[in-house]
Amino acid sequence: MAAETHALSDRALSIFAFAAYHHLISGQPISSVVRRDGSGHRADPDGVAEVEARGLATLSDDEITFTAPGIAFVEAVVAAIRQASGR
Repeated sequence: MAAETHALSDRALSIFAFAAYHHLISGQPISSVVRRDGSGHRADPDGVAEVEARGLATLSDDEITFTAPGIAFVEAVVAAIRQASGR
């Protein structure tokens, strides 16, 4: 199945926003984010299921690992944020 980013829900987009935040703060491309941090914080379960079902990530108990299309989408989100700021 090909990865699909069209009309992602806000819950799924929140995962990419979190990854974009980490990219912007670190200056490094992001290939995975924490799913559960052990301190009670967790990614939205519906969003997680959606990104997996759409082929944008694979899952472990504690991590969301983006596929190549998922990484490309994180980069597109970062680029859109920068463009919105006039950069």
